[in-house]
Amino acid sequence: MSRTPYHATPWLTATSVLAAALAATACSKPPAEAPTAAAPQAAAPAAPGHAFDAVINAADFAEHVKVLASDEFEGRAPGSAGEEKTVQYLEAQFKRLGLKPGNGDSYFQTVPMVETTADESAVLKLDVKGQARELKFGSDMVVGTRTGKPEVKIDASDLVFVGYGVNAPEQKWNDYAGIDVKGKTVVMFVNDPGFHSQDAKLFEGKRMTYYGRWTYKFEEAARQGAAAALIIHDSEGASYGWDVVQNSWSGAQFDLPAKDDPEPRLPVQGWITGDAARKLLADLGQDLDALYQAAGKPGFKAIPLQAKASIDLKSTISEKSSRNVIARLDGAKRPDEAIVYMAHWDHLGNHADKGGHEGHGADAKAQAAAQDTIYNGAIDNATGVAGILEIAEAFTKQTPPPDRSLLFVAVTLEESGLLGSKYYVAHPTVPLNKTVAVINLDAMPVIGKARDMTVIGYGSSELEDILKATVGTQGRTLHAEATPEDGFYFRSDHFNFAKAGVPALYAKGGDDLIDGGTVAGQKANTDYRDQRYHKPADQFDPGWKMDGVIQDLDALYGVGKTLAGNEQWPNWYEGNAFRAAHEKLMQPAGK
Repeated sequence: MSRTPYHATPWLTATSVLAAALAATACSKPPAEAPTAAAPQAAAPAAPGHAFDAVINAADFAEHVKVLASDEFEGRAPGSAGEEKTVQYLEAQFKRLGLKPGNGDSYFQTVPMVETTADESAVLKLDVKGQARELKFGSDMVVGTRTGKPEVKIDASDLVFVGYGVNAPEQKWNDYAGIDVKGKTVVMFVNDPGFHSQDAKLFEGKRMTYYGRWTYKFEEAARQGAAAALIIHDSEGASYGWDVVQNSWSGAQFDLPAKDDPEPRLPVQGWITGDAARKLLADLGQDLDALYQAAGKPGFKAIPLQAKASIDLKSTISEKSSRNVIARLDGAKRPDEAIVYMAHWDHLGNHADKGGHEGHGADAKAQAAAQDTIYNGAIDNATGVAGILEIAEAFTKQTPPPDRSLLFVAVTLEESGLLGSKYYVAHPTVPLNKTVAVINLDAMPVIGKARDMTVIGYGSSELEDILKATVGTQGRTLHAEATPEDGFYFRSDHFNFAKAGVPALYAKGGDDLIDGGTVAGQKANTDYRDQRYHKPADQFDPGWKMDGVIQDLDALYGVGKTLAGNEQWPNWYEGNAFRAAHEKLMQPAGK
């Protein structure tokens, strides 16, 4: 799942974020079970000693995860030695399966990127009613720049509190109404106005919309001409603690070059802790709790603050590239039409030079020797990559072979803002109007069999009808994510396809476990979020209960098998925000 907590699961987004995109119209029949045929294949070079079977199974799944999440792969950071090991492993596996290169004659799609590493000695200086205050990197705030410049200075920029930083015409809501923030520093809350106020009538109420995502807030602040933007962190609104923000924003950050992503960019953007915000606001005669109440009511007006912000942010800048890895299985009858299975291969790398983010300088480096500083990313997202490899193997042994083509896409830079999938959508190897559907695998639960299966963004597209039939053969049901306020729908790579109109499915294991019910399921999910998500502790565990994830993979394979064997073009459900983009995408040329 995504890094600068883009990462992995709610939804309905605004029409303003929709772009041009893809195809669809119909429903489904229950798919056949995954194939059970054929002799084991020879082991890939990066997995010595393991003979892979033709069926989707726990042993093969575990082998892929163990390799990808090993210390040898160093946390799979883009642009690192860990990337090289990862993409070579994936290429070897795709070749072992007999899959064709998915980008012309290559398995690789080069994704240009700018690597920016902020100097963490940077201090955000505040003039609060003439009194000097300082916020320190890591403990009080984290900031970065998307400009690609080695030095960015903000000098005495007026602070303005802009509520939730939302400009949503269709909601008749504009936190920027009546105020000019050009050159100023905007301060705002994370999530939607309906979340903290618990008002079900505002936006989607508890369920996060795209306006609630931190990514949108920085995008809108840039469109408004702000010099800097700071989001006030709170664990409930963000759905993760400050440690996740700190781990994600420290060290190298990646972005697409401006020429590949021409949207406006902020000179400085970042987060401040809730404690730092509360103290700052109190010094200005404002109460944080009262502002939560005020900002969550229609008609809120931005509040100029009697404070100015200054920072001299130095960064190390380098232009690099990373790679999406793409493989293709040609359809027997309609090879120009494709179903895409997708997972991101990247994670947070090795933070040895950061001392695990517990400190800075010599003390931090001394601590590093005693700390595990590799962010192995076993669940996030070696499980998803292992999943598409297992599904790919099933398709290569399927009899009869699929009528439509299958594309298996392992994307990079998800943890940096879904950049690899964003680049692919802008440069697809199968035209988007020939892409039938996208099935995304991200952070697959390994907590045992469940009576249900979770669909993130439940109620979105007709792909759910096919999945419902598939899990029905397993005696299971579908349901929405338990915490729609966490915004997971916007935190994984399918979202870029959805914005383009391509019907996208993001589903994984359920909460109602056979062993322990929903209490056990919720406990396991909470434990992962609090103890392992975006932490070095996200490592392969031979004690995982993998029978449930294998059942999930069988179900997701079944969705693709159904679509690859018929002529259906699924659509978004009526009223869905992405339906218009899909219908525009599917219009005949010249219309």
